[in-house]
Formats: sequence, structure tokens, C-alpha cells
Amino acid sequence: MIISVASGKGGTGKTTVAVNLALSLARDKPLRYNLESLGQGTQTYPHSWVQFLDCDVEEPNAHIFLKPEFKRTYPVAIPIPEVDEQKCTHCGKCSEVCQYNAIAVLKDKVLIFPELCNGCGGCSLLCPEGAITEIKRTIGVIEEGKSGNINFSHGKLNIGEARATPVIRELKSRIDSNKLTIIDVPPGTSCPVIESVKGSDFCILVTEPTPFGLNDLILAVEVLRKLTIPFGVIINRADIGDKKVEGYCGRQRIPILMNIPVDREIAVSYSNGAPFILWKKEWEPKFKNLYFRIKELISK
Repeated sequence: MIISVASGKGGTGKTTVAVNLALSLARDKPLRYNLESLGQGTQTYPHSWVQFLDCDVEEPNAHIFLKPEFKRTYPVAIPIPEVDEQKCTHCGKCSEVCQYNAIAVLKDKVLIFPELCNGCGGCSLLCPEGAITEIKRTIGVIEEGKSGNINFSHGKLNIGEARATPVIRELKSRIDSNKLTIIDVPPGTSCPVIESVKGSDFCILVTEPTPFGLNDLILAVEVLRKLTIPFGVIINRADIGDKKVEGYCGRQRIPILMNIPVDREIAVSYSNGAPFILWKKEWEPKFKNLYFRIKELISK
């Protein structure tokens, strides 16, 4: 199962929810729950059944809380064109086909702008002289390791790079179908978000009860409905602001999975880089129950 944790805007507590959910489900002892109410009997889950992917590759921060020990690093590269000036006739076909303006053909020279290239390969495919080949340009890295019983991976986009989706795509190619995968999604509703949530069995939308929170929640809901991914909402800092988020979810028949209140101890644990279930033990069973609520919603 793949559960993604997203938000229409930054700062709602998306990483907080993803980290505490993963940690609650991967504690030292196996999970054993009576699921007779769901018609599934009793199930036991082994220690290493949780995989965590931080797909916020422009600014990954889940490692601050889970503190993984990284074992492997892989470069992520995209193909960019290289022109053989001896073969090139400067016909301009490559420049015409490039939708990203990454190639400019002058009278006697071809200029390549690697930062604009999307790596589609159209220029090399359509070059009539076969003067264009592709070389690899590294745009980021994937780091893999372990955080206790959690298999942890995140991507890191190189500073100055504009295209996060190739790194996210490479990161998601390492999903283990035998594990529960929790994906920490970038904020917003742009291409990196769509690439991250695509293929999820369920998406948790984390919001806050403010006008900005509601506005961006509506945008995120529209995206998930277009992608036909089932979803529910967690309201963070639920006892501030107004009740308009709850009203919207009620009208749209969107399940509210959890309310997290404003709590000084939660804020202190966050500022110390610690998941708050380590400080407030009563929240661990709440996050475990959240997982089984999601399973129930998917089964329906």
C-alpha cells in the first residue's frame, strides 16, 4: 500500500503527520490488531514493513526527525544534447522542435542551455544529419538508509536546478511493493506534487483552519479528484481559526481523519527535531488507528 501525505500549502504539518505515522507503525514490537470489525481477523505486521520516501526533493526535511543512517547514494541524471559541429549544417530543426527553448541555432554555432533542457530527446531524434547525441547531466542524488525499523529514502535536487520531477520519478522507482510506503509530498499543487502522489492508494491532505488553508485545500482536492485518488483530511492546529474547513469537508463528504490541536509540547518536540509521539505517548495508538481507518476507507 502507498499512502501519500500532501498539502495545498507549506507549513501545515505535512511532514509532522508523515513522520509520526511512519514511526507509529514501525515501533520495536510488531503490530497486532483485532480487525474482526473489518472482516479481516487478526493481523500481525513485522518490524521492517514500513518504507518512507521524502519526495520534497527541493527541501527535504524528514531526515531531521527520523535521523536515518544513510548507506547508499545514487546520482540522478537527465540526458542533454551534445552537438557535433563537424556534422551540423545549422538547419535549425533542433531549435524548432525544442519546446523549452534549450537550443539556439546561430549562423555558424549551436548554443545549448542545459538548465532549460527537459531531456525529451526530440532534438537528437529529428536531427537530419545525426549530429546530436545525448550525454548525462547530474541534477540531484538519491540517499537510502535505515531509521530504526524504517527503510528511509529521500531525493535532493542540486541547488539551482529547476526540474524536480526526474528526481522524484527516480526516487519512486525504488518503492518496495511488499512494504507500506509513506510518501512525504512537496507542498502545493504543481508538477512535483502530481508526480509524487501519482499511483498512491490513498492521500492524506493536511490543512489548517484558516482562509489560506481552506483555499489551498480546495485546490488540492481538485487535483486528487482529477487523479481519482481516494483521500481524507487531517486538520492541524485544529482549535485556532474558524470552522470553514470542517464545513467544506462536510459539504463535499470528505472524511476528517484526525484533528491535531495547538499544543506547546508538540511545538517544543518539533523545534527539537523529535517526532511528538515520543513525547506524547497517547498519540501513538491514534496514528495506528489512522492507518486502519485508511484501510477501511480504501476497502469501501
